[in-house]
Amino acid sequence: MTDPRVVPLHLSDVTFPRGHPLAGSTGPVLGFAVQHDDGVLLFDTGVGTGNPEVDEYYRPRVRPIADALAEHGISTDDVTAIANSHLHFDHVGANRTFAGLPAYAQTAELELAPNPDHTIIEWVGLDVLRFTAVPPHEEAEIAPGAVLIATPGHTPGHQSLVLDTAEGPVVLAGQALYSAAEWEGSTDPRESGVPNAPDVMAYSESVHRLRRLDPVRMHFAHDLAAWERGRN
Repeated sequence: MTDPRVVPLHLSDVTFPRGHPLAGSTGPVLGFAVQHDDGVLLFDTGVGTGNPEVDEYYRPRVRPIADALAEHGISTDDVTAIANSHLHFDHVGANRTFAGLPAYAQTAELELAPNPDHTIIEWVGLDVLRFTAVPPHEEAEIAPGAVLIATPGHTPGHQSLVLDTAEGPVVLAGQALYSAAEWEGSTDPRESGVPNAPDVMAYSESVHRLRRLDPVRMHFAHDLAAWERGRN
């Protein structure tokens, strides 16, 4: 088995609304293509288009996911499954592009999905994707060397993806942490997800769970910088 290969995809940029620690500034939204022996697993799909409330409050600049993939020689037809770290609007926007494919989210997220305060339900694609609900007490291997683990805190059903490589674990943290700086210990509200975490205790426990994995590399949903052991 060859090691999974991570391809970061800069899918969107949003302007943070009033009341956010970063109000008025812009921030990136990333997804990740994981190339593995059996195809391509897509982890998060960015912001969608056509929702007036999202357009008004976040003023997103959205890059078509087909274009982001094509830049790396990947077609949407190469994608064999998707997983969402969680179901907030900025992580599921292009889900429907992959109609018919298997998709993975935590049970708690799928239960929250119909709540309009949680997400844009039509972007999630419950009606066109073949979703599997991953129980929080289970780890789910969804592609060779790619395992989903529960990392609640930012949302009740947040999950991260852990890749088994020859170097050691590579983690796609999603929004279990906000940035590489936070992973290195920053508590600055402009770099840390703690101030906006609905469940700070669960958030902290999830970070500790990821630290216990002793990863060699970390990728984040809202930070263009990856963290690498010994290089940061």
